[in-house]
Amino acid sequence: MKPSNIAERAKPFRLVKYFTFTSLIVIFLGTIILSVLNTHWVRSMQYQKSEDYALLLIENLNHQVFLQFILPVGLKYGKIELRNRDQFERMDRVVRSTLHSFKVEMVNIYSNNDIIAYSFSSELVGMENVGGTFYKSALGGKPSSKLVQNGAFWEILLGIPKEIKIVTFAPLRAEKPLSPISGPVLGVVEIRQDLTSDYRKIFKYQVLVICTISIVMGILLLTLIYVVKRGEGIIEKRAFERIRLKDQLAKAKHLSSLGAMVAGVSHEIRNPLGIISSSAELLIKKMDPHNNLNAIADIIVTEARRLNNIITDFLNYARPKNPNRSPCRIDEVIKKNIHFLEHQINENGFVIRTFFNGDIPVIMADEDMLYQAFLNLLINGMQAMPSGGVIDVIMETGDGSLWVYIEDEGEGVSAPVMEKIWNPFFTTKEKGTGLGLGIVRNIIEAHDGMIRIDNRREKGARVSVKFPLSQETK
Repeated sequence: MKPSNIAERAKPFRLVKYFTFTSLIVIFLGTIILSVLNTHWVRSMQYQKSEDYALLLIENLNHQVFLQFILPVGLKYGKIELRNRDQFERMDRVVRSTLHSFKVEMVNIYSNNDIIAYSFSSELVGMENVGGTFYKSALGGKPSSKLVQNGAFWEILLGIPKEIKIVTFAPLRAEKPLSPISGPVLGVVEIRQDLTSDYRKIFKYQVLVICTISIVMGILLLTLIYVVKRGEGIIEKRAFERIRLKDQLAKAKHLSSLGAMVAGVSHEIRNPLGIISSSAELLIKKMDPHNNLNAIADIIVTEARRLNNIITDFLNYARPKNPNRSPCRIDEVIKKNIHFLEHQINENGFVIRTFFNGDIPVIMADEDMLYQAFLNLLINGMQAMPSGGVIDVIMETGDGSLWVYIEDEGEGVSAPVMEKIWNPFFTTKEKGTGLGLGIVRNIIEAHDGMIRIDNRREKGARVSVKFPLSQETK
């Protein structure tokens, strides 16, 4: 195949493949981005939820501390001093009893001087200036929170640090009976919550989503590759078929012009050839039978007749005539063929057996054309068995058609020959025009029929000829 033809069959599916794979990649990347954004949104919600949870705990703790610690201790001792062991233990009981069922890792209570007055960890009590900007913001009456992450850089980048905590600072206020907590700021409460397990669950969810997306996209990719390969195969097959049809059309045009030329030349040759043949026959009649020149005249007549037969084949193939239809019995036509070949059959050891299934219907056909067609087929069957043999002619009806099968016991038809058997001028014989089967097919198709050649399983070849039956002949 020419490079231009290869390029022609490579183009049709390229744009579709490009857009398909590009779309798949864009969808995959878009899905990953959406997954990352969704994870970020879930983390933001978790952060906000934890912060709200901490503020709620601080509000409850503020209420309990004020009622159960500040008021009783103030009345009893006159002032609050957590350095006093009794006061510290009382504060510890109040804080722990209030938060014992809640998920809180650390509680620190700062004084107005940025000193840790109370803590779950006794080591932190008394530390100064550790609150930072978040402490100052809470001391001004505005709660705030921060996220603390501990771990390697890549762990923090992926969102799975070893530890991740939210630290919330809120003011500790004095309360007024039956009113919201809005009194003066007495100190600052710091609550730490461990969010490591929550964020790890979010990370696992993200990994699950990405893995699921990857699996789904992988399945889509495999399906797409399969569909694309299949589509490429179909497109390639159609491209080959289109190129083959173009080649056949070009050959048909070439053969058509060649046939027209041959027909014209054959017609012009036929006239002088007739004169040569008749002149040679006249010489034979007038010459002495014992004259040696008679043999030359006989050769001229014989070769002239052979050449006339070749010209007739050319004309029949190049200018097929329309059938002159009339009621015709194909079984009678084949019997006439067998009678004509009787001498050749007996002389070369052939046996032609006929099997006619029931009453063979009459069809509308040109008897002379069918006579020529079946004569050629029987002669071909005999030529396939040079040493003689059996030829079976089977006729039967079915599915609104009349079938004629001609079977021989020759060597059959090889695959290379089968591909070219209907090509005009193709022949495996030393003498022959290669137009015999072409003429036969033209005759059969002129009668709206069909002809097929196959190899038999046991031995030899089979020619199948099908004629449609009209409603009147069924």
